[in-house]
Order: sequence, then structure tokens, then C-alpha cells
Amino acid sequence: MATAFFDRLADRIATVDSVVSIGLDTDPDRIPDHLQDNDLPQWAFNRRIIDATHEHAACYKPNAAFYESADGWRSLRETIAYAHGKDVPVLLDAKRADIGNTTRQYAEILEVVDAITVNPYMGRDSLQPFLDRADKGVFVLCRTSNPGREDLQDLELTSGEPIYKRVAALADLWNEHDNVGLVVGATGPDELEALREAVPSLPFLVPGVGAQGGDAEAAVDYGLDADGVGLVNSSRGIIYAGEEQGEAFAAAAGQSAKRLKGRLNQYRNAE
Repeated sequence: MATAFFDRLADRIATVDSVVSIGLDTDPDRIPDHLQDNDLPQWAFNRRIIDATHEHAACYKPNAAFYESADGWRSLRETIAYAHGKDVPVLLDAKRADIGNTTRQYAEILEVVDAITVNPYMGRDSLQPFLDRADKGVFVLCRTSNPGREDLQDLELTSGEPIYKRVAALADLWNEHDNVGLVVGATGPDELEALREAVPSLPFLVPGVGAQGGDAEAAVDYGLDADGVGLVNSSRGIIYAGEEQGEAFAAAAGQSAKRLKGRLNQYRNAE
């Protein structure tokens, strides 16, 4: 039987002493000029980022939106294989969900990646093919980091609870294989704390630390479960840290990842 994702993640966190998730949101327009002549510029960029950051990475999180072209998908496949070669798990930020055959097809990507983000809006049946993969991680969107989250996530049900809290409760019920986590943004520390109290056993993926200015202390205090498992993500703040430094861009990314690791570890080790 394959080892469960969160067990593998726990081992990785212990190995590198880091809960940093590095988002590989590789915009083709922001790739340095000296890499643009490569057959797959995104892959050339990602390989250098991985080389410079893997010792600080608990996980890599490519966002599928940046790879939706023929060359993009080729670059993504190469990136995933290379990250795995460095013993780093890969979480695909795809926010998938649909009905019937469509969602089963979406879930096929779990043959390649270790975990995925999903959208709960269509209910459990739209997520079942993901949930059934006991060896893979499934991070359910719950309380996101964007300003527009209030449009729907804060709406109150007849019970008086906001929708995002109901999502957390449902995710807890869906966690039959211990493979479910939540996406909870670091830009709402109060909600992050409340959700940790509501679902103490679910690991969180916490975006919004870095370019979005989220609360790093809250991300650690409430994003990690009782076993210290969870992920705090930074994307642009790491991979574009050396955007103006030409060929030194990867070294700058490595230093940025190291700084974030150290910053988060101050709170992880505070006790």
C-alpha cells in the first residue's frame, strides 16, 4: 500500500525542517531574457528555481493556470518529475471539481502529482474521485486570501454560521481516508484561528504569506495541525525575488526561500 500523502509530507517537513510551500506560478512573460531561447522556457526557469530552493521546500505548488498550453503542460510534467527527483512532493493548485465523467478525468492528474486543490461548491459527489485516492492529498478551498472572498464565503446560512465554516465541517466529514486538508488564507488570521478550533485535525495549506502580506505567525500557529503538519505558501515572493537580477535570479529565490523558512521556524520553535 502506498504511503499516505500527509505521512510523506510529515517526513519531508522533518527532513528539511521547513513548512514552506513554494508556488511555481511561472508566468512566461516574467522569465529572464537569457532563458527565453530554450525549447521550454518555463521548464528551464523552474529547474533553476528548484535547484536553488529544494533544500528549503516542504512542497512545490505549481498553479495549473500558468501551464495551460502544449508547451506549458510539457514544462509542468518535466517540473513535477524533477521535483520528485529531489524528493519534494508536488501539490497541483488546480481548484478542480465537476460532475460524473468530467471530475473522474480531472482526478487522473493524481497519477502524476501528490496532492491537489479542489473546489467544494458542487458538493461531495464532485470531489469523490479525489477523496477516494487515499494516498493523495486533497486540499479543499475554504477561506481564501483574495478580497472578494466575502462575496460568498461570509454569507450566513439559516443556522447562523458562515459558508466557509460549513465547508470546513463538511471537509472534516469527508476525511474518511485522512487525506483531506483545507486552503485557508493568511490574510484573515482571526478566521484562521477559528477554523483551527473547529477542525483541529485537518492540515491547512495557507497561501497569502509573501506578496499578499499575510500573517506569518498566525499561519504557523493555526495552519499546522497538532503533529506540525501543514504548508505555508509563497509564490511570487520567492520565484521573482531576483526578477531584476538577470542570471542571478535563482540564487535570489533561494535566499528568499531560506528567509521565509527561518521566519516561519521562529514561530514553529517558539515553544
